[in-house]
Amino acid sequence: MPTWIPTPGNIAAYIGRTGSSRRNMLVVAEAVGGRFVVEAIGRKGIVVRLTVKRDSLKEPQPDLFA
Repeated sequence: MPTWIPTPGNIAAYIGRTGSSRRNMLVVAEAVGGRFVVEAIGRKGIVVRLTVKRDSLKEPQPDLFA
């Protein structure tokens, strides 16, 4: 099974250390050392930019209504 590589402009699912904190993020750019710059909606409803490891990003589930 081929591994999924996130590309800038696509949506990726972020899975935290515990696995319970799963959220969708927009991949902005690829950074150095297997990390990606992503955008997500923060706790106060403001868009924030984060840097996450590639291992924490997974392919999102298919959308039933798209």
